Amino acid sequence: MQKDIVTKSLIEALATCLVTRLLKIPVIPGSIEWLDTEQHRVENRRADMVVRLQSDENTAPALLHLEIQNNNHAQMPLRMLRYYTDIRLRWPQEPLRQYLIYTGKERLTMPAGLPEFNYHYELIDMRTIDCALLLSEDTPDALVLAILCDFKGRAAQDIVGYIIKRLYQLTRERDDTFRRYLHMLELLSENRDLQDTVKETEQMLTDFNIERLPSFQIATQRGLAQGLEQGLEQGLEQGLEQGMERGVEQGRKLERNAAQARDYANRLSFATRLIGQLDDQQIAELFDLTPQEVAALH
Repeated sequence: MQKDIVTKSLIEALATCLVTRLLKIPVIPGSIEWLDTEQHRVENRRADMVVRLQSDENTAPALLHLEIQNNNHAQMPLRMLRYYTDIRLRWPQEPLRQYLIYTGKERLTMPAGLPEFNYHYELIDMRTIDCALLLSEDTPDALVLAILCDFKGRAAQDIVGYIIKRLYQLTRERDDTFRRYLHMLELLSENRDLQDTVKETEQMLTDFNIERLPSFQIATQRGLAQGLEQGLEQGLEQGLEQGMERGVEQGRKLERNAAQARDYANRLSFATRLIGQLDDQQIAELFDLTPQEVAALH
């Protein structure tokens, strides 16, 4: 259920992108209008997404219904038919197109309609969509949804690493936003058995609090000890003050150098995996490398 909610919220955020790129429907910018489809029966039933849109100035507005499904449901065609009748009864004069987007883990087995009623809708399996389609949108929502797509032979670790790295770059000024998108990514990765890859990549890219690292504490303690020893030789009162200041500064300097080295090694590692998949300029900008550093990775 939680994955359904996450996926639906992403679909809503990506409405224009999905309509124009995934469904290949031209849309006049700003013409998408969200419609309320809540129906009060014995149970409360609402379609995932129904919008009114206009493809160009010479055509009348039309209705578009998108439904998200995270598992194979035997009654899905009947549910889609019920949505169809509900929407047509409410807006009988407007043409309607329906799409069912499957995001599940198992192989898609649901039919795209009910042949006995001559009823059909478009059925899209996210596993068959090239992930580059969403990666190229370069927004946090699209990046997260790309985890469900076809990597087209690209190494999973490379794609996951790119997604997390780019998510961080786009949201680094808002740590809570980055964590929210990372949580979404973790949930959806289970549908592609990539949860371990996501966790491993997160571990590599985590920004540690340097002052909590054991190496920082050890370096600081050593620096303090050295400063204290020098201070005792120069005079107890003055030496203690100067020794502590020098020790702390030396410890901080040692750990800053170590953290910078780790970060640089991680950036080179991920950049190497994307050689041949992105051009050198894109790789340089993504990982804060110089063109010369990227060229040396070939």
